[in-house]
Amino acid sequence: MKFERQGGILLHPTSLFSPYGIGDLGPGALTWIDFLAAAGCRLWQVLPLGPTGYGDSPYQSFSTFAGNPYLISPQVLLEEGLLTPDDLKDIPPFSSNRVDFGLLISWKLALLEKAFFYFERSNNSTLETAFTQYKQEQSAWLDDYALFMALKEAHQGQPWPHWEASLRDRRPKALANARQKFSRAIQQQAFYQFIFFRQWHNVRQYAVNHNIRIIGDIPIFVAHDSSDVWAHRNLYYLDDKGYPTVVAGVPPDYFSKTGQLWGNPLYNWEKHARNGYSWWIQRISAALKLVDFIRLDHFRGFAGYWEVPGSAPTAEKGRWVDGPGKHFFRTVQNRLGELPFIAEDLGVITPDVVNLRRQFSLPGMIVLQFAFTGEPENPFLPHNHVERCVAYTGTHDNDTARGWYKRVEEKERAFYRKYMDRDGSQVAWDLIRGVWSSVATFAIAPIQDFLNLDNEARMNYPGNAMGNWAWRLEEEALTPELAQKIKELNFLYSRG
Repeated sequence: MKFERQGGILLHPTSLFSPYGIGDLGPGALTWIDFLAAAGCRLWQVLPLGPTGYGDSPYQSFSTFAGNPYLISPQVLLEEGLLTPDDLKDIPPFSSNRVDFGLLISWKLALLEKAFFYFERSNNSTLETAFTQYKQEQSAWLDDYALFMALKEAHQGQPWPHWEASLRDRRPKALANARQKFSRAIQQQAFYQFIFFRQWHNVRQYAVNHNIRIIGDIPIFVAHDSSDVWAHRNLYYLDDKGYPTVVAGVPPDYFSKTGQLWGNPLYNWEKHARNGYSWWIQRISAALKLVDFIRLDHFRGFAGYWEVPGSAPTAEKGRWVDGPGKHFFRTVQNRLGELPFIAEDLGVITPDVVNLRRQFSLPGMIVLQFAFTGEPENPFLPHNHVERCVAYTGTHDNDTARGWYKRVEEKERAFYRKYMDRDGSQVAWDLIRGVWSSVATFAIAPIQDFLNLDNEARMNYPGNAMGNWAWRLEEEALTPELAQKIKELNFLYSRG
């Protein structure tokens, strides 16, 4: 997939409109793609699509291979005969502009359980054959994931190191007994994945038919409480009871005096290298079946990462450790060919990170909100952009453009007004125009900026464990006038 001059919009599927409490892969997704096409956009960027747990973060998933069941469309299930109209009569009083995960999850899971019950009794040979084929094709990760989720349910959601030692340590006899005891729950989890991927592939094909390409997201690290770690303990630094001996984080900087303690287990890269990075090859291959481009979150970790003792309360005390570097990317390139990666290289970036990105011609990221510090040499200012990059007004971790302007220090507001020659009354569109007029290959803005929304529409506050990922788009906001305005922008700056 070639990097060509294009424009696009960042919107995670959970933020789509639907009457069912959360964005899903039904009619709302298709309407969204229609809007992108009408606006002359060629790109749709999403966040990780995996199943979420505590904190509802797509960056802390129970599996890097699985899809999020909460994104399954009840409307499509109804159309396929896997739900009845009566099942959708008593919908809770969901908000149209926020996801109430506490209200949503129990209702959605009960609905999915009904769909599985109907499937078991449907005698739909076409669907049964497709399900059997899906399980065979995806068995490399699906068998472990479905068992993992069934066991989590049996253990009231407890993390896997809290399970009895025989299951925690994956002793063959205990696993065989569990597969027999929880066979229906395992089938149920596999069925949810089958339906998710079936619906996602329909959405993606609709995007392809409308000349829209999707940018996905692979976080460099995986969640500790995941089937990935449970099934591949040897690939991480863990103790005998499954707890990380060292974890990922970010050292202290001007954002945080104590750094950021992410807590993800760290890879034993030597073991990954010895087996040809096979787990990573599988991970990237699976992602490329879902999306066209991949944003590599925390790209700098491939060059070097901050290692913190597993028992540390903060990220202050740690050390820099070399990542797998060029050997990793060369191996991936030899196995998979062209690398359709976007390197998330924000933050404090050292020369080794820049060299690694350049060696493989990977476009980096530029965020215009970071540009107005007062120095004309700031690389995020549009006149300093390079062609091989992806320019954003802001990302899911930033405030909205309007929220940024209201809350940033006055010296930054003043420099923005002087540099952009604007008065601040249309800051969101000023930043959009700054990004779209840039030489950057891709220009992307969150839909919140196109709608000129304030801080209440922010998607995520880094460092806050709760209260994130809940914002939703309301369908009536996608007017023909907005589509035409974006289309004109794409035309003016050759991004259509």
